[in-house]
Amino acid sequence: MDTIQPDPSPIEFLQLVADPLRWQLLRDLARSDRRVNELTALAGKPQNLVSYHLRELRTAGLVSARRSSADGRDSYYRVDLARCGRLLCAAGAALQPGLGLGILPAETARAVGRARAPRVLFLCTGNSARSQMAEALLHEMSGHTIEARSAGSHPKVLHPNAARVMAERGIDISDRSTKHLRRFSRSHFDWVITLCDRVREVCPEFPRDPVLAHWSIPDPAIEGDGDDATYPAFERTAQELESRIGFLLPQLITSEEQEETPHA
Repeated sequence: MDTIQPDPSPIEFLQLVADPLRWQLLRDLARSDRRVNELTALAGKPQNLVSYHLRELRTAGLVSARRSSADGRDSYYRVDLARCGRLLCAAGAALQPGLGLGILPAETARAVGRARAPRVLFLCTGNSARSQMAEALLHEMSGHTIEARSAGSHPKVLHPNAARVMAERGIDISDRSTKHLRRFSRSHFDWVITLCDRVREVCPEFPRDPVLAHWSIPDPAIEGDGDDATYPAFERTAQELESRIGFLLPQLITSEEQEETPHA
C-alpha cells in the first residue's frame, strides 16, 4: 500500500517528470490504469527499467498501485492526476506568481457547444454500484451534455448504498435497472471505460474502435458486512469517480473539438 508522501519542491518535481521515460509513463497512466507488462510494451523498454522509474514516481506520490481483483499476482498502476496538476501549478507559481495556472474545472464542459455529444460506456461486473455511479456522475458533471451508459458482465440488483451515496449528491438513481453488456455490443461509443479488473478481462470489442480505458476501482460492496459497514467504501468510491471524471471531461471535450476541426 502506498503511503502519502510530502510534496517535492518545484525543482524536484520538474527534475522528476523531465525524464522522458517517466513522462511517458505518466502520459500512459493518464489515459488508463495499466499493469507493468502493459507499460513495458508501450514504452518499448526492459521491465526492470520501467519498474525502477515506476518506483521513483511512487516514492514521489505521483503514482500508486492496487492489487488486481482478477489476478492477485498482478497490480494496476494509476496516476494521481490531482497531485500532478497541483504540483505543476505550484512549479509555475514558483517561477512567477502569474504562472500559477489553475486546472480546467469540470464545469467548463457545460459551456462547450458541440455538434455531437460524446458517448461513454462504463462497465463493471454487476452494474450494481461502480458503473451506475459513474454513469450518473458523468451525466451530472457534464451538465447533461454527455451521453453516458453503464452495463455489467453479470448484472445484479442495484446496491442500496449506490443509490444512497448518489442521493447525498442530489442524484436519484434508485429506480435504475441493471443491464448486461451484451445490450450495447453493437452500439457505438467514443469511450468504453472498465471499472473492475474482472470485467476488463472479458470486455468485448465494440464497433468503430472507441477509446478503451481502465480504472481499477475495488468493489465497495465487499469491504464489510452489511450496508452500514460498507457505506464508507461507497463514499470513497464516489469521491474517486468524481475526481477521475473531472479529469476525463476535458479529454472528452478536446477529442470532440479535434474531431470537428477540419484538417489543414
